[in-house]
Amino acid sequence: MINKTKFNLPEVYSTLEETLETAEKILTAAVDDAKTLFHTPVVSSLYNNQITSRVMVLREFCLEDRKMRFHTDHRAAKIDHFNEISTASVIGYDPELKIQIKLQGNISAHYDDEITRSAWDQSTSRSKKCYSVKGGSSKEITNPEDYDIKDFEVEEGYKNFSVLVFNFYSLEFLYLKSSGHRRAVHKWDDKYQSTWLVP
Repeated sequence: MINKTKFNLPEVYSTLEETLETAEKILTAAVDDAKTLFHTPVVSSLYNNQITSRVMVLREFCLEDRKMRFHTDHRAAKIDHFNEISTASVIGYDPELKIQIKLQGNISAHYDDEITRSAWDQSTSRSKKCYSVKGGSSKEITNPEDYDIKDFEVEEGYKNFSVLVFNFYSLEFLYLKSSGHRRAVHKWDDKYQSTWLVP
C-alpha cells in the first residue's frame, strides 16, 4: 500500500486542488509500485447491455494528457467490446489511505502500431511471457495444464499483444474520514471545471 507520509498527503482536504494533486501522486506512483492497490484498478465497460468489469495492471498515468494505459491480449473479448463501445470507467480504492479514485472516459485499442511497439519494448520478459499462451484469453478449455507456458520465444508474444489507452474526461476523488468525508469531481469538457460533491 502507498505510504501516506511518503507523499505528504493532507489529513484534511480544504481545497479542490489538493484532491487532484493527491490523485495524481497516487496514480503516478501506482504505475511502478505493484504493492499499491491502485496498481490494479477495476476497469468496467458496457457490452450487450451488460456491465463487464476486470482488474487490470496500470502501466501509465498522465494527468496532463488525461491518459491511462493498460496492456492486454489482442485475442481477448474485451478488444471487440471496446472497438464497439469505447465508454469505460476505472476505479480504485485503498483502505489504508481511505481514498477512492474513479475516472470516466473512453478506451481505444491499439494493435501492431507505434503505441504497442513502444509499450512492448519497455515491458519486461516476465510480462511478455503472458502473451505466449496458446489459444487466447478466456477461451473455453478442458485441461488447463495444456495451456501452461513452457517452451516459448519471448518476442513471439508480440503478435498477441495489444494496448488499451484510456482517455478520461472526469476524475472523482473520495476521502473517507470520521471527522468529515470529502468528495470532489474534476471534469474536462469544453473547459476544466471542478466542484465539491456531497460525500
